[in-house]
Amino acid sequence: VQLQASGGGLVQAGDSLRLSCTASKTIRTNNMGWFRQVPGKEREFVAAIMWSGITNYADSVKGRFAISRDNAKNTVFLQMNGLNTGDTAVYYCALDQKYMAVLSRASREYEYWGQGTQVTVSS
Repeated sequence: VQLQASGGGLVQAGDSLRLSCTASKTIRTNNMGWFRQVPGKEREFVAAIMWSGITNYADSVKGRFAISRDNAKNTVFLQMNGLNTGDTAVYYCALDQKYMAVLSRASREYEYWGQGTQVTVSS
């Protein structure tokens, strides 16, 4: 399975970005997640969406970010509003190949990862 992430860029604080992640296979029965990482720190959970559409967010992005999916296009999105400098990171999408009724925040539960897309927020 290959995941292709896109949509990152350089923006100013308060701006918005929409990340996309397209899979090489159907994601209809898969949970999908977004994580981010800055140099010297561990990869951290941002948001996840279950195959059923149930979502989960890190407290730091709740109310600002929205994860969604388009199964017909094998694509998951991350709409990021109200960006701040603390959101600067490389953002990774991930796929949980298990058909799970539990939406995980743990990166170890996701078997496939995209290449990452850089998001830089300037003040």
